[in-house]
Amino acid sequence: MSIKNPLKITSSRISQLIFLAIFIVLFINTEYRGKDEISVAINSFFRANPLVTINYILAVKAITILLIPGIIMILATAILGRFFCGWICPLGTIIDLVTDRIRKTVPLGFLKGRLKYYLLFTLLFAALFNVNLAGVFDPIAILVRAFTFFLYPLFGHTIRSGWTGLYALLGEKREYLNPLFEFLQGYVLPFRETFYPLAFLSLIFFAGILFLERYEKRNWCKNLCPLGVLLGIISNISIFRRVPGRLCADCGECRNICPTGFDADILQKGDCILCMDCRLQCAFKRVRFSLRGISWKKEAKTGGTAPVLERRVFIGGMLSGFFASRVFAFQPPAQYERLLRPPGVREEKDFLKKCVRCGECIKVCLRSALYPDYFRAGIYGVFMPVLIPRLGYCEYNCNLCGQVCPTGAIPNLALEKKKKSVIGIAALDKNHCLPYAKKINCIVCEEHCPIPEKAIRFEVVEERDYKGKIVTLKRPYIVEELCNGCGICENKCPLEGKPAIEVFAQRKRFSSA
Repeated sequence: MSIKNPLKITSSRISQLIFLAIFIVLFINTEYRGKDEISVAINSFFRANPLVTINYILAVKAITILLIPGIIMILATAILGRFFCGWICPLGTIIDLVTDRIRKTVPLGFLKGRLKYYLLFTLLFAALFNVNLAGVFDPIAILVRAFTFFLYPLFGHTIRSGWTGLYALLGEKREYLNPLFEFLQGYVLPFRETFYPLAFLSLIFFAGILFLERYEKRNWCKNLCPLGVLLGIISNISIFRRVPGRLCADCGECRNICPTGFDADILQKGDCILCMDCRLQCAFKRVRFSLRGISWKKEAKTGGTAPVLERRVFIGGMLSGFFASRVFAFQPPAQYERLLRPPGVREEKDFLKKCVRCGECIKVCLRSALYPDYFRAGIYGVFMPVLIPRLGYCEYNCNLCGQVCPTGAIPNLALEKKKKSVIGIAALDKNHCLPYAKKINCIVCEEHCPIPEKAIRFEVVEERDYKGKIVTLKRPYIVEELCNGCGICENKCPLEGKPAIEVFAQRKRFSSA
């Protein structure tokens, strides 16, 4: 009676597919499509994410209206149970779609037991000690990063390359394909072709979760996922419960049907994801889900159990959270001067506490200025966005990154206010700059400066060049009061290798970090 078809039509399966479709649509629309505003974005999944919400509150010691959906999800879980994992979670849906196509071997014993609780409490206590690591292990963040940094760019590159070959093959008839390509270009494909650092690391995280299905069904969800564990703990006070709460003596098939909930012969209430597969496939029609108030007395001895969290798990999580917060909080000071964050970020320590490492800001950056960090901010900053002017620059008339940030780590500033937001300050290296070092005129940085009053200006001098000829030179200089550190001057500097002008972070941003 085991599940044979992972695409079987049930209410939970329909819900999963609907929310997966919504996830993909929102992901694709979290992209520049010729409009200055993004009305719907994938950040909706993060704002309704209890793990993101609780870690934000613990790390920032405050609450934001952006995370009200996460609080609503916590309350809904307390009433209904762990329905998010069985009805909504897009990563759980993908796991379900592939799980029966992977042959199972012997379950991994070391993943059983208290490991998932240690992981969750380590994250929660690390946040309490001002280091928010939730985004590293959050299932939605893992999925979005895999899509953003690897799968979506690969998809775009494959389609565009294939289309070029198809055009060459069809010759004059290729014009018939133009409407289809225009549709893909405008609504489906990424705005630009960019391959990111840490793309393979993001893929490894995602592929590793799928690989765990080789050992046990919903292995990640049952034994590791911190969001699932958190929802499971909350769901223990749910008014709904499965009856009976243990395997029937004359059957026992529920153990093969249930993807997460049975440990030995007893249903672990916090592991039940309310998929209802056991109810639908029960040959004796015994299984039902009912209100606790209706059947509590009658089924008290056979109801599902909640795990008893031992004191050592709590204390161990607290100690490991404190230790992790000290390790991850270390940042190499030498990197500060070139650690540029997206526009609107004023305090580095606040940004680190709020950022969920989703990569949405990186995806929507018009000029490919933002990239996932690896060691510029230490290991704490892994996957967080950094601006690298030599590879791209912050578009003066764009504020998309603030629009899509789910937690407000990047403030959603009005365009006029964003234009005045200081990312860093440009500085000239006169030993490299052509008018200073080579006595050759170059006006590239001034031409490209987007500030209307020009943050880069010239002083006109007459000097003898290296041949003894008197030449009129335009020497650039920086008006620091006007510079917003967008990085276009560094990006457009014609010198190969080290540019003559570079953007440096403001030291005051790190003064309290």
